[in-house]
Amino acid sequence: MATTRWLDEREMAAWTAFLEASHRVFRVVEQQLKEDAGLSHPQYEILVKLAAAGDAGLRMTELAESLITSKSGLTYQIGQLEKRGLVARGACPTDVRGVMATLTEEGTRKLREAAPGHVTCVRETLIDGLDRAQLAVLAEALGDISARLREKNA
Repeated sequence: MATTRWLDEREMAAWTAFLEASHRVFRVVEQQLKEDAGLSHPQYEILVKLAAAGDAGLRMTELAESLITSKSGLTYQIGQLEKRGLVARGACPTDVRGVMATLTEEGTRKLREAAPGHVTCVRETLIDGLDRAQLAVLAEALGDISARLREKNA
């Protein structure tokens, strides 16, 4: 049986700072999107991913993977967005079992409306509080962690 490697003081400080900062940033971003655009953060991210995909849209499985969410969670969010006319679902042309999600004109309009406030919030909450060197370290460190976890779960 392996011995547990407890976190030392510096490691614990890093972990708790990460948790607090990520929760606080997420809370502020979520609140801003709800108040200004009537969207949850996951819904906003869905609109962003679908806009980037263009007219072809994305398969629901690909969209779930890119958003790091469950298929059922994505299905719920897409259903909510579909009720509002922001996204549409349809058959996948290359796989009869596949379902495609696409952004509607109303979804594009909503995203264009929501994006400036969202970017301003992200800047005020995170980006502008760091200098260029800190941003580089943060991006590299979190990128390395993401890559390692992607490989581990592949």
